[in-house]
Amino acid sequence: MNAAVTVDLAAPRTRLALLLLLAPAVIWLFGLIVLPHIDLAMLSLRTRIAPRTYQLGLDNYRTFVDEPLYWHTFVRTAAISVLATLCTLLIAFPVAWYIAKIARGHAKSVLFIGCLIPFWVSETVRTLGWMILLRESGVLPRLLADLGITAQPVELLYHDATILVGLVYTSMLFMVVPLVSALESLDDALIEAAYDLGGNAWSILRQIVLPHAAPGIAAGSIVVFMLTLGNYLTPTLLGGKNSLWFTEQIYAQFITRFNWEQGAAFGFVLLLLSTAMVWLGLQLTGQKFGDVMRRS
Repeated sequence: MNAAVTVDLAAPRTRLALLLLLAPAVIWLFGLIVLPHIDLAMLSLRTRIAPRTYQLGLDNYRTFVDEPLYWHTFVRTAAISVLATLCTLLIAFPVAWYIAKIARGHAKSVLFIGCLIPFWVSETVRTLGWMILLRESGVLPRLLADLGITAQPVELLYHDATILVGLVYTSMLFMVVPLVSALESLDDALIEAAYDLGGNAWSILRQIVLPHAAPGIAAGSIVVFMLTLGNYLTPTLLGGKNSLWFTEQIYAQFITRFNWEQGAAFGFVLLLLSTAMVWLGLQLTGQKFGDVMRRS
């Protein structure tokens, strides 16, 4: 009887202790994420009709639909973000495979640190490094001219390809980490058995490796796509004033034009796009969001 009473008393204490432990995180999430989003949502539905006079409506979203420049920038940002995610996956997968399955001992740690070193400095410094390397008077154009490949140094900045290179470079680590985590759990005996049964490299990759690594691929793709879609610094610096990146439109509405209502609407349009793309990606790959997040 006493034991039963002790168990009954312990359960509420355990729940209370758990709630107290979770309280700081819940307060942080609610205060710094939930409340600002609610405020921005209300702001996006507000239209200024006179000084300090507003009315609720969808005029800010209607402006996005009616203005071709905003649509063009929105679609362009989404397309380049998807392309950057695919390029990052194609480059990161062999790197992750080598780290997880081929490298041994200290070599694995050295390779992993090699992927991490560029992120020891800020994104601004990394992007400025690309500008020094690619500008007309930079290292690479001069090298191409000295080798006779070009008649004179050419400007390699301010192109879509340059933006793509910068986005892939900036996001590489966030694809490599979940891929390494997924591939390390793959039993080598499965691959050896597949070879013994007559499988070739392509069939093993398609039927064993990729299905096993699917949660890591989905996790890395989601993180890279979200980071690329919301990136402001890299497209602006490498693409110049004609980069036409949607986050630049949001920045212009908030900071340059002081039109917070329109900027909030653009922000929620971008949030809707990212949510839709993540949902579509999970549906196409047959992954569950909880499994993917455990790989992130």
